[in-house]
Amino acid sequence: MQIQERDAIGEHTVKHRRCIIIAITLAVLLVLALTVTLTLGAVKLSIIEIGSIIVGKCSGSPQLYAGIPQGLVAVIWELRLPRIISGMLCGAGLAVSGVIFQAILQNPLADPYTLGISTGAAFGASFAIFLSVSTGMVLSVPFFALAFAALTLVLVLLIAARGGGMESGALIMSGIIVSAILSAGISFMKMLSGENVGAIVFWLMGSLSARTWSDTALLMMIIPPASIGAAFFSAHLNILALGSRDAQALGVQVKPTRFLYLLLAAGIIAACVSVCGIIGFVGLIVPHLLRMSCTADNRVLIPLSALAGGLLLCMADNGARLLGTGEIPVGVLTTLLGGPFFIFIFMSRRNR
Repeated sequence: MQIQERDAIGEHTVKHRRCIIIAITLAVLLVLALTVTLTLGAVKLSIIEIGSIIVGKCSGSPQLYAGIPQGLVAVIWELRLPRIISGMLCGAGLAVSGVIFQAILQNPLADPYTLGISTGAAFGASFAIFLSVSTGMVLSVPFFALAFAALTLVLVLLIAARGGGMESGALIMSGIIVSAILSAGISFMKMLSGENVGAIVFWLMGSLSARTWSDTALLMMIIPPASIGAAFFSAHLNILALGSRDAQALGVQVKPTRFLYLLLAAGIIAACVSVCGIIGFVGLIVPHLLRMSCTADNRVLIPLSALAGGLLLCMADNGARLLGTGEIPVGVLTTLLGGPFFIFIFMSRRNR
């Protein structure tokens, strides 16, 4: 018995050290990715010049970058930096929401799009774009995306409550139904858009081009607080992943806890979709790989997923920006690369 206890303690220590190493590595890589990505592109600037621009803008000291042409300053401060930060925040948010849904639904193949909340946000954004190109009214795409994501969450919860309770199976079925209806609505708006359908199609592909500081501010207001809240109560999420009966027996209030996490994940997804459109596989692959290689403890998995998701989407967006003569939508790139990679991981796991 003592030998088994010592083996268990030793295994736990090894996993703990591995998680610390992975966390430090991801944090260092994230900083390096931010630094290197700012230097890449048609406009070439040194790291010292870029640092002078960022420090000067943040501190309100324009003399620090007085020797740099204003056009180059605008490229770094107005184009590259908000795009990179937005990509990191979106990647972190998608990965964290993937962890939440996989725990709540007790399904490692669940992702941020399982319950149809992302489709609701996409419907709202498409509706705003459709009205803008059809009537000439200038409507806020993020506002409509957030509003319809909230409405979709309420609708999914109502259908699940009336159809089979708040269990994972009822939630998944409700999400599939609502997502199918909203997808048909998006297709209908595409048909009505006529020659202007390209605006909706390009947005739905997922892209981080032309992101501004207002987009970054929206993500900052939602994703970091929601992710910190999810990590703070992650011990309850661990228990909730055991199932409703076990969680209830262990003293967890299942319905309020599940609703809280659904609300946090929905807010994160709505913010990501409202800014960058549909970007797939980040919220599915990142938590899955970390769970296989490191730990299934959500107290560790949530911060690790945030770091890995931000790094993955930053690198994918950089590839989409630099590959070829025209920019590839990053959502297309993540799906093209993530789909076959996930199939390989899934088949390798089954074989083992």
